Amino acid sequence: MEIVLGVGGGIAAYKAALLLRLMTEAGHGVTVVPTANALEFVGAATWEALSGRPVRTDTFEAVDEVNHVRLGRRADLVVVAPATADLLARTAAGMAPDLLGNVLLTATCPVVLAPAMHTEMWHHPATVANVALLRERGVTVVDPAVGRLTGADSGAGRLPEPAEIWERAQAAAAAGAPRRPRASGSDAEPTPVPLAGRTVVITAGGTREALDPVRYLGNRSSGKQGAALARAALEAGATVRFVAGSMSVPTPEGVERVVPVESTQDLLEAVLAEAADADVLVMAAAVADFRPAEVSDAKMKKGDDGGAPVIVLERTPDVLATAVRTRSEGGPMAPLIVGFAAETGDATSSVLEYGRAKLARKGCEMLVVNEVGTDKVFGRDETAVTILFADGRPAVETVGSKDQAAAAVVQAIVDDLAGRDPAGASGR
Repeated sequence: MEIVLGVGGGIAAYKAALLLRLMTEAGHGVTVVPTANALEFVGAATWEALSGRPVRTDTFEAVDEVNHVRLGRRADLVVVAPATADLLARTAAGMAPDLLGNVLLTATCPVVLAPAMHTEMWHHPATVANVALLRERGVTVVDPAVGRLTGADSGAGRLPEPAEIWERAQAAAAAGAPRRPRASGSDAEPTPVPLAGRTVVITAGGTREALDPVRYLGNRSSGKQGAALARAALEAGATVRFVAGSMSVPTPEGVERVVPVESTQDLLEAVLAEAADADVLVMAAAVADFRPAEVSDAKMKKGDDGGAPVIVLERTPDVLATAVRTRSEGGPMAPLIVGFAAETGDATSSVLEYGRAKLARKGCEMLVVNEVGTDKVFGRDETAVTILFADGRPAVETVGSKDQAAAAVVQAIVDDLAGRDPAGASGR
């Protein structure tokens, strides 16, 4: 989930750093947008260090990216903590004197405001009216806590604890809100949804192969790239089925069905079932190539002689190749199959050379190749991918966030389907 964390100019801004930590530890990408006054309490360096992203406050920064519009449009959730009385008033009036004001005007996702101010400000008729108006518009305004305020004051107006704000924010995100609605009476064109009417199956996360009832062989996949692909496909209008292995991030909201799997065999069975009537299969899961030839019924014990058990491995089913073979033999399978190749180069061949060989060997239409390692790709927010095409089209390279990589993959899927079916009708 892409989150914008707005920070108002109040002493409680320090608590927003703890809220940011909860968001990032849950696996979400967070862009912090403080007001200029907020930076008087907590500096930009703190927000950048905790979020891993640049911090901007003004609409005249990153103008080439149209940042004041882009942030709100791409957000899945906007949370403002603390929201001062002034910030509530400006938001209710639709004012946008800074970057945060523009984000709040362009966001069509759930918005959560967590006020913090002195009791007199909270009870003032202007603030009461502003809160009522915001709630009428569908904004979640969290009631402030009662307790110690700045100085010796005590009463209603204390910023709720970060865990409570995060709980309310997750509930708001789960409830959802229409994304990018067309304004009533507007002549503006609605946002294009090029995958409307299409069903896309996306696999994500890692597989686990049991050694005994306790231990398993696994990999470092977090599922972040698969989740990003699901978000991008949903935004393009697709119906998404999500086959989830071991993941450290939440399943994106809005998918039609989530199918949890553990082993490679589980994954194979899920793919054959879910992709049978789909238009696209995207194999982003990190699949184990090997599994123990024998699984112990009981936990393996350490021997008194200090020795270690010998584990014999065997090949796991090739899920991608099986999907392609099923289709080539006339079986039910998506007409467009996108594979992923997490590769490491060696003295023999480069990552891309291995990728091209794999594309030819597997027989899928596209292969997304990236270089992996203990400090590359797995579990990180940034990535670099190269999309290879079986029909000889020039490769597409993308460097940036996993959301950017997902957008590139989905665009390649849109282009491929348009070439197969210019009229846009479903391929199934």
